[in-house]
Amino acid sequence: MTTSALHRSDTDGDAEHTSTGGAVGGGRIFAWLLILTGAAGLLAAWIITLDKNHILEYKAEGKVYSPGCSINPIVSCGSIMESDQAEAFGFPNPMLGLIAYGIVICVGVSLLAGARFPRWYWLTFNAGCLFGVVFCTWLQYQSLYDIGALCLWCCLAWAATIVMFCYVTGFNLKHGFLPAPDGLKRGLLEFHWVVPVLWMGAIAMLILTKWKSQLWA
Repeated sequence: MTTSALHRSDTDGDAEHTSTGGAVGGGRIFAWLLILTGAAGLLAAWIITLDKNHILEYKAEGKVYSPGCSINPIVSCGSIMESDQAEAFGFPNPMLGLIAYGIVICVGVSLLAGARFPRWYWLTFNAGCLFGVVFCTWLQYQSLYDIGALCLWCCLAWAATIVMFCYVTGFNLKHGFLPAPDGLKRGLLEFHWVVPVLWMGAIAMLILTKWKSQLWA
């Protein structure tokens, strides 16, 4: 059985280390994965925030602003941004993303700098990723079956959050921070790409099943 590039520990400088106090650091590939997924989510949150502000400014002037990603009635970012679900906690959802994805980038950069974190830190980080992926799943359902529209920038944030959650969970499984049977652990670590690919594939199939004749109209 081969060892995946993400989880290997060798002499190429990508090894993951555990300190004498039990703190664990991540390899370069894992660190860059956090940085890139965090940056993708942050970009999406930032653009949605700007477009939301433009919508509010135009509305105050009695005008209508159409975001650049509003391509047709289905791929309509404006419909998403003006929905009640876009302010699930009483403020625009992207504001939460600006903070959360920024934290993910900071963790990735810290790992590149050689930082190591204890078990409670990694579990808290994993819990944050779990909250993020559950929230994204709720937003996916609302987009498909309640609002009836898609936002491309939201889709980017969804994909970034799914990948982030899967690999942070895999990291915690590898280091024994999360309990799992050895067989399941080996399978998930060996074929670490399978879960995120199947997950996003399932979302794509739901989208195509609902709107396959309308997406490119």
